[in-house]
Amino acid sequence: MTATETVAAERASAPAPVRPRRRRKFLGAPWILLAPFLALFVLTVLAPVILAVAQSFTRINRAGMFGEKGVTSSFAGFDNFTQALTNSNFIQAIGRVLLFGVVQVPVMTVFATVLALLLESASARWPAFFRAAYFLPYGIPGVIATILWSFLYVPGLSPLVDAGKLVGLDIDFLGPNTVLWSIANIVTWTYTGYNMLIVIAQLKSIPSDIYEAARMDGASPLRIATSIQLPLIRPALVLSLVFSIIGTLQLFVEPQVLHTVSPAIVSEYTPNLSAYTNAFAYNDYGIASAEAVIIAVAAFVLSFGFLAWTNRKGRS
Repeated sequence: MTATETVAAERASAPAPVRPRRRRKFLGAPWILLAPFLALFVLTVLAPVILAVAQSFTRINRAGMFGEKGVTSSFAGFDNFTQALTNSNFIQAIGRVLLFGVVQVPVMTVFATVLALLLESASARWPAFFRAAYFLPYGIPGVIATILWSFLYVPGLSPLVDAGKLVGLDIDFLGPNTVLWSIANIVTWTYTGYNMLIVIAQLKSIPSDIYEAARMDGASPLRIATSIQLPLIRPALVLSLVFSIIGTLQLFVEPQVLHTVSPAIVSEYTPNLSAYTNAFAYNDYGIASAEAVIIAVAAFVLSFGFLAWTNRKGRS
C-alpha cells in the first residue's frame, strides 16, 4: 500500500468525532412562571367581567311571588340597558358624579401638584417627613376615613358645626345641597397624597443640569416651576387625571357609609350604589350588570377621550 492509501485507510477506520449535543430550549418556561398570575387574573378579573357582560343580556324570571316555584333566566337583548338608561335615578346619579368629577378632580390635582412642587423645591425642610404625612391618609381605609369625617359632619358631635354657630353660621354638611361636597372633601383628603407622589416621581426624573442652567440664567423658583417643572411633569399629571376620572365613576364607599347619617343620600345616589342596590336589594342582577357595564364603558370613553385630547393638544 502506498502512503496515501495507508492514510486514507486510517482515517476511514478512525471513529467519527463526537459533536456536542445542543440543548433544546424549553419554550414553555415563561408560561410556567406566568401561570400563577394568569390564573389569578382570569379568576378575579376576566371571568367576573365576562359574567357581568353575559348577565347584562339576561332576564331573571321567578315563578311565584318570591320565586318559590322556580327561577329561570332568558335572553333579554338590550332591554336591561334600555331600562337602566331610562331610569331617572340612574341618570341623576351619572350627572351627580360627573359634576363631582368636574369640580373635585381639578381641585385635587392642583393641591397635589402644589404640594409636590413645594416638597421638591431646594428650600424645602424635612421633605421626607412631609411626604409621609401627606401620603398617610391614603393608607387609611375608605370606610374608616368616612367614619372619622362623619364625626366632623354630624350636628351635636362636630366641632366645626359648633364653631360655625359661634360666628352665626349654620353649616349643614349632610344637607341635600352640601353632602356631595362633603364627600368630595373626604376623597380629596384621601387621594391628594397619592397623586402628589405620582408628581414627585416625575419631578425626580428631571435632570439636575436643567435646574443648574436655569439658576445660572437667573431664573427664580417660580419661573423654574412654571417654565421647567410644569411642562416636564405633564405625563404624570395626565396619569393622575385618568386615575381620578376612573375613581370618580367608581364612587361608592363614602356615600354608602354616610347614607346612615345623611337622609339626602338615597340608595341610588351614585351609579355604583344604584348597581349595588339593584343586585342586593332588588335581586335584579340583569339590571345591575347592565349598569355596571355602562359605568365601565363610560370610564373607558372618558379616559380614552381625555388621553386623545391631551395628546392632540401636546402635538399642537
